[in-house]
Amino acid sequence: MFVFWGDGSQEAKDLVDSVIVRSTENFNWTFIFILSVVFYIYWSEAQKKNWKHIVAGFSLYGVHWLYEICNAIIYHVFGYPLWTVSNASTTFILLIGVCWELSMMFSLAGIISFKMLPEERTFKNKLMGAISMALLFALFESFLAGTSNHSFIWVYRWWGVIPVFFTTYIPFFLASNFVPDLSVKAQKRFLIGIWGAVAVLLVTLIPLGII
Repeated sequence: MFVFWGDGSQEAKDLVDSVIVRSTENFNWTFIFILSVVFYIYWSEAQKKNWKHIVAGFSLYGVHWLYEICNAIIYHVFGYPLWTVSNASTTFILLIGVCWELSMMFSLAGIISFKMLPEERTFKNKLMGAISMALLFALFESFLAGTSNHSFIWVYRWWGVIPVFFTTYIPFFLASNFVPDLSVKAQKRFLIGIWGAVAVLLVTLIPLGII
């Protein structure tokens, strides 16, 4: 049920080779439903003026997109990404490592993580919250890697739960837990910087066929 490391198998490589990015072959109406749920949650937070919750959401989501772009570049350069999803597990694949459903979940993960923090958001509480959420997500990814429809695919033998936990999920949740409590000026710098980088990379690399 749980897979903790890539196995370097030919099956895993074949599954990656079969992935069709941005194909509408499996597209269905759940795409619209999920989008409407995400929109409703963000709009509700805005109406309540929970700006820190929104900052938490966009902070993690921006880091998520930067990681996915880097993963797609690794795929282009080395032949295989660090992670990917299968055609059978989704309605739409955005980049080699992320599908629509997964990406929309990450658009909300930062809000969820920030809401789960204690009222007294000390450095220790925010750090332990990030580590706890990172561990939960890494273990769940391990479960996804063991599903029969190959919801998650790891090829490299050295890539798995431990590197995902340290190099991916901890930075995700550090962003969502710490950025909202920075000064407004610092929040704007972070969000403009990371989303500006994401926008430039997407606009440049997609037309070039790199990601």
